[in-house]
Amino acid sequence: MMDGSFVDAPQLFLMKKPSLLIIFLTVFIDLVGFGIVLPSLPIFAEHLEADGFTIGLLMASYSTMQFIFAPIWGRISDRVGRRPILLFSTAGASISYVIYAIGSGMTGRGALALLFASRLFAGICGANITVAQAYIADISAPEERSKRMGLIGMAFGFGFIFGPVLSGLGMHAFGVTGPGWIAAGLCAANFFFTLIRLPESWKPSAEAKVNQPRFAFFFQMMKKPKIGLLVGLFFLGTFVFGAFETTLGLLVSHNFGLSVQGGNGSFVYDPKIAYLYAFCGTIGAVVQGGVIGHAVKWMGEPILIALSFLLVAIGLIPMPFLAPDSLGWAGLLVFLATVSIGSSLTRPPIFGMLSNLTPAAEQGVTIGIAQSVGSLARIAGPIFAGVLFSRHPIHLYLICSLISFVSCAMAWLHLRSSRASSK
Repeated sequence: MMDGSFVDAPQLFLMKKPSLLIIFLTVFIDLVGFGIVLPSLPIFAEHLEADGFTIGLLMASYSTMQFIFAPIWGRISDRVGRRPILLFSTAGASISYVIYAIGSGMTGRGALALLFASRLFAGICGANITVAQAYIADISAPEERSKRMGLIGMAFGFGFIFGPVLSGLGMHAFGVTGPGWIAAGLCAANFFFTLIRLPESWKPSAEAKVNQPRFAFFFQMMKKPKIGLLVGLFFLGTFVFGAFETTLGLLVSHNFGLSVQGGNGSFVYDPKIAYLYAFCGTIGAVVQGGVIGHAVKWMGEPILIALSFLLVAIGLIPMPFLAPDSLGWAGLLVFLATVSIGSSLTRPPIFGMLSNLTPAAEQGVTIGIAQSVGSLARIAGPIFAGVLFSRHPIHLYLICSLISFVSCAMAWLHLRSSRASSK
């Protein structure tokens, strides 16, 4: 759920600039929309009698479109400017959630088709993160760019907290279609705000170059043992968390009886599931906002990476066995917190080590490739999870725990010699 990292509180002064505020809101509302539908989407699909593979494919569709369209939007924005792409994507996001709201109130194959259409279109529009980052680079001096890019991480973090909360409130107040309409309304408001207040940051140039995929550099990079290992660990960590994120709502609704069938066959979704996602997001925000810097200085990146995978493994093992008569809600919250802490500790030290081990001239492409690998994990993880969860939830969670234990051992054995800790 925590795909970015928080910036420190003093950096909030940057938000006084209107353009930065709008870019922050654009990314934030994109992620709020994603967070609104995340808790309920697998449950809706199961209610519509989708099999495990279909549920996984539905969850992966958003990330698939992001993976495909992020570089496309970036290249187009070099040619036509940033503002048109941001306007198009925010308007499109609103339409995607209208489709979701309509589909979530229907039944049968038509409803499932609309859910797919909504997530595919939302993923295309959500790929505007590349353009948002380019906008920040356009209006920032080189020495300020890294600091201002932290706003993207802040938007990610807040989006994954407020999205599930709004999902639960919308479900409680307006019924099953409420979350979709709330997300659509927020995106529509963001479109008009952007239309009125956001100036263009980039003068389109006929000389804008199209970057070619750097497959050769990818294979060259992966031949370097520690860099290849770090990228591999990032894939595994993202894969496991994608599987957890996809099935958490299904697992809790099954084990704690939170999904209720109405007398006429209608579907009732308990908002408590959404609040559990918000709980995980809040834990991650606290870790990335205040703990991670001290942890890196105290332990160093290699040990912290190993510890992060160990915590995820420990948290996942008991999850499928939890029920009201077995540790209950208190146990569930404890192990959710353990998984959330572990997953939030993984990304920052991995990217810190990648940065320290990479020549300055190759920083951008190395991090870009790692991000692409993470996107592939967010595609593969939900599909794997959907198929295996439909057969037996225990197998899925034990396998993901095993993957995390193996990742912990790999980090402990092979990274400790690289004491590339932040100082």
